[in-house]
Amino acid sequence: MATTFCLINQKGGCGKSSTCMHLAGAFAELGMSVLLVDMDPQGSLSQGFLGSEMVESLPSLQTTATLFDENSFFASHDALLIPTPFERITLCPANQTLARFNAPEPEKTGMVQFALREFLADQHEFDIVLIDCPPNLYRCSWTAMIAADYAMIPVPPEDFGTQGLRAVHQCVRQARKLNPKLSRIEHLITRCDHRLLVHRMYEQKLRALYGKTVLDTIIPEASAFKVALTRRRPVQLHQPRSKAAKLTLSLAREILERISMDECKRKVA
Repeated sequence: MATTFCLINQKGGCGKSSTCMHLAGAFAELGMSVLLVDMDPQGSLSQGFLGSEMVESLPSLQTTATLFDENSFFASHDALLIPTPFERITLCPANQTLARFNAPEPEKTGMVQFALREFLADQHEFDIVLIDCPPNLYRCSWTAMIAADYAMIPVPPEDFGTQGLRAVHQCVRQARKLNPKLSRIEHLITRCDHRLLVHRMYEQKLRALYGKTVLDTIIPEASAFKVALTRRRPVQLHQPRSKAAKLTLSLAREILERISMDECKRKVA
């Protein structure tokens, strides 16, 4: 079965969507089959691959909104799986039709909490699933945590970026009551500029507070990411020799190494 990550943070602009997009390219480069699930009504990840015009015109049945629609609970969701132009990368898109389902107090929404988990349980051809969540802890993020093996929190190393981490951790702990396999939180430092003293200080603070749950690989604020996005391509497949692509590939390898270590620990236990 695939290993599933949800990328969550209450902070907008911290790099959730771009991390999903570029990391998918790195995993694909390593020969893995990747499913990207867009759970953000803004549809940024979807637009990154397909363009805004196409994404905004998609009917609800071809977006992740259909997972929450009572009228389609027992329907086939095959139309959700949209091949991207890139080998081994498939997308489940989202657009504004998802917004009405992203309600607060998601733990009170009954069986719909498990809709995404049940959908992913039927997808057997993927090695990695990356779920892009909106910048809040409402139903879309909650159902992603119920479906995931790991929660990854992209964190810019500055004050606004680190605000609200305690609430995210608390929500993960609550989600574990329904999903015990949500075994660990990973923190990913994003949009970092080591020339800035404040960024270096916040990186040290994050590592002091959260220890080994902070990934070693740091994703910088690099123009190569933005240029690749304008071409609607993961940076690994657009500029494979760039520093941005090499760091993203390093991140993918570090994640796979941590997954492998966790599996070894489970076998020993």
